[in-house]
Amino acid sequence: MSEQYDVTIVGGGPAGLTAALFLARYLHSVVVVDSRDPRNWEARGINGYLGLHGITPPELRERGREEAARYGAVLVDGCVSTVRQEEEDRFLTTLEGGRTLTSHRLLLAIGIKDVWPQVPGLDRCYGQTVHHCPDCDGHEARDKRTVVIASGRSAAGMALSLTTWTRDIVICTNGKPAGMEPRVRAKLDALSIPVVEEPLEALESAGAEVRALVLADGAVVECERVFFAIGHYPADDLGVQLGCKRDDEGLIVVDDKYRTSVRHVFAAGDITPGPHLAIAAAGGGAVAALAMHASLVPGERKLE
Repeated sequence: MSEQYDVTIVGGGPAGLTAALFLARYLHSVVVVDSRDPRNWEARGINGYLGLHGITPPELRERGREEAARYGAVLVDGCVSTVRQEEEDRFLTTLEGGRTLTSHRLLLAIGIKDVWPQVPGLDRCYGQTVHHCPDCDGHEARDKRTVVIASGRSAAGMALSLTTWTRDIVICTNGKPAGMEPRVRAKLDALSIPVVEEPLEALESAGAEVRALVLADGAVVECERVFFAIGHYPADDLGVQLGCKRDDEGLIVVDDKYRTSVRHVFAAGDITPGPHLAIAAAGGGAVAALAMHASLVPGERKLE
């Protein structure tokens, strides 16, 4: 027999758990399915989360799980294999292993997977002196010699963003062509930001403190901080299975209530377009929960 809920949430990050907390407080039956394989798990702290600045991702998620469960949300550790809309307000979610969940509403908070540059040693310093988000961690690069690993407009954009905190910046494309149009290169030249196209052999560090990047020709680029651009893709294909409209990057398009193009399917967090910030994901989960609750309240209890 399939388990029955008002709402099924796929993904137990800030978006999914915030939505679960609100929905449980609205007295809805809600289940959260989480693979326990989150993005940015290695990060030393989440910066800019009001009241919880610097909290580690595992601690934030554990607190969120406890709070959601306290109000009655059901937490399931597992992976979803298929989701099917059987009727307009009936969704069948099947987990790996065959367990099935039925619900009237569905929230996709599945997040994304990152594609890192291939530089040996990068992972040893990630979250401490190696980052990918200037908005989150740029302040920690203040007045420090910083290398940006990227190419094209993303490299230029990240380097220019980091000039808020430091002017000692080098771009390393890791063997790729710089790929920058003349006017972009002129901006970098005016700010004395060089572009190095030689492939990278390794990152040298002392513990989690980055010291230098070693180039294939044996040259060394000394640095104190590294920022890298990442590619990403959806953590799974549930949006595709349901036929949700997506943008050019494969992210699920939503409106201001976090409704997708499929009726009664909502999406929030990094799987939707916008800044990839934990606090933004939590806010999106809250707004989606309010909208789901409003859609579940029967007409006789609403004003026109």
